[in-house]
Amino acid sequence: MNSQSLVLIVDDEASIRRLLHKELSSANRAVHTAENAQQAREAVGQHPYDVLVLDIRLPDGDGLDLLAEFKEVLPDAETILITGHGDIDSAVEAMKIGAYDYITKPFNLDRLEFVIDKAYQRACLQRDNRIFRRHQQKLQDSHNLIGNSAAMKHIRFLIEKVAPTNVPVLVTGESGAGKEVVSRAVHYNSPRAQKPLVTKNCATLQRELARSELFGHIKGSFTGATENQEGLLSFAHKGSLFLDEIGELPLEVQASFLRVLENKTYRRVGEKKEREVDARLILATNRDLAQEVEAGRFHEALFHRINVFHITIPPLRERKEDIPLLVEFFLNKLAGGQGVCTLSPRAAQCLYDYQWPGNIRELRNVLERSIILSEAGVITEGDLPSEISGQHHNEEPAQNPLRLEAVEQAHIQRILRFFDYNRSQAAEALGVSRKTLYRKLQKYGLDSS
Repeated sequence: MNSQSLVLIVDDEASIRRLLHKELSSANRAVHTAENAQQAREAVGQHPYDVLVLDIRLPDGDGLDLLAEFKEVLPDAETILITGHGDIDSAVEAMKIGAYDYITKPFNLDRLEFVIDKAYQRACLQRDNRIFRRHQQKLQDSHNLIGNSAAMKHIRFLIEKVAPTNVPVLVTGESGAGKEVVSRAVHYNSPRAQKPLVTKNCATLQRELARSELFGHIKGSFTGATENQEGLLSFAHKGSLFLDEIGELPLEVQASFLRVLENKTYRRVGEKKEREVDARLILATNRDLAQEVEAGRFHEALFHRINVFHITIPPLRERKEDIPLLVEFFLNKLAGGQGVCTLSPRAAQCLYDYQWPGNIRELRNVLERSIILSEAGVITEGDLPSEISGQHHNEEPAQNPLRLEAVEQAHIQRILRFFDYNRSQAAEALGVSRKTLYRKLQKYGLDSS
């Protein structure tokens, strides 16, 4: 709950405005006033009011109209109507559409103050609930590790194991493979989930300001440092710091960053005093850091320190059995405002067979574009980019890869290849008997493999 409530009184009688401003203002309550609807709109546009007290009759408008209008602008604010006896029916109707309460003239000042306090408590509860729902949505989004491939199951297992600890986590994989999603999952499944997750892409750091942005600086420490400034480490205290593309971190900053990992301390630029920091470090890169160390572009000691727990995300082309689930997830998410969107069998086959050099990010972008181009809620081959649809121009329509049987067939083929077509080992890995596997191989025409 905020330390001071903010209340707007809207009434065309100057004497009432003066009275309420004088009697209701306190150390715990700030009171603003407006004499008409236009002034009220201007005030609401400038301040996040907790409680609105509206006269139901105004010279240039109606309190009921303002109620509906302000509910859109300030969804957490509560509204109290001031009304004459002849307008009680309207006030009761207003409560049905969102007003908190109404007070009749002549009103009791103590009663009005009591109602305002109760309305403020409810407004705070509404705001807390919204913040909680937003946090829960972040938690839900962080769990969007879509896919049932063996690789994704292993990544979930690793996250479950490492999240409760405080060790640094290095997430590697190609661009667009989902490194940030995995990194968020580590944070939001950890005891630090209620604390900040501070994110920074090291590729966007200016070399000369990288140290300042990470560690902060004090006034006068360099040209342009006109005031003290905290760094990202300070903001991540008690939470997590996610540094994407850690391979882009300037070499001269890497040694200082090693100190953070080893001693849990750092210095702001220009400052001699060491500061303690408690931040979980999650790092990601699409580079091979071992090769970067050999080439002299990455600090060897830092590499060994951040490589304590390594999660590798395979490219999408190596886990194609996840494509149908990813397509379903993105279609539901992206087509929300345009109804249900589906794929034609031909389009589905195109998506399944494409190699996805841009990985999941590219898949999402392709589906977003295709939804816009689609007609009647169906994405066809013609709605896909030519580099994806062109591979099938001279082929007959194939089996829809979104069907369960197609996913099963592809998975069996992949497991067989993994075990060099040893059927005993493949059956054990699939969790079925050799007899069951043999039947499925016959069903899918794979028994001659």
